[in-house]
Amino acid sequence: MFTAIHPKLPMRNKELTKRYYVDQLGFRSIGNDDFELYLMLVRDQTEIHFFKFEELDPAQNYGQVYIRVSGIGLLYRDLQERGVSIHPNGQLALKPWGQLEFSLLDPDNNLLTFGEAAAFQG
Repeated sequence: MFTAIHPKLPMRNKELTKRYYVDQLGFRSIGNDDFELYLMLVRDQTEIHFFKFEELDPAQNYGQVYIRVSGIGLLYRDLQERGVSIHPNGQLALKPWGQLEFSLLDPDNNLLTFGEAAAFQG
């Protein structure tokens, strides 16, 4: 029986990644924070793991995660108020497939897309 999925994304610098996700996106660190090659972060019920990849070329990184949320409009405004950069092609919009979505790029160019079914948006 499946119970959860936790994507693993590459990171070049653990402290930079941690600061972005904690200070900008509201995640918190879990697990053994002293382990330099791995990072685990959580916000609400969403957990993302990161592995150290110092040689990563961000321009060649295709890491992507789709995160389902509720209250996407509030989240979008909150991130904007915090000064979080929204992807230039990822402003909050209703997509043809029935999702309200927006996207961000983290410091390593991992694409984070946040989505909520338009029928459930409040």
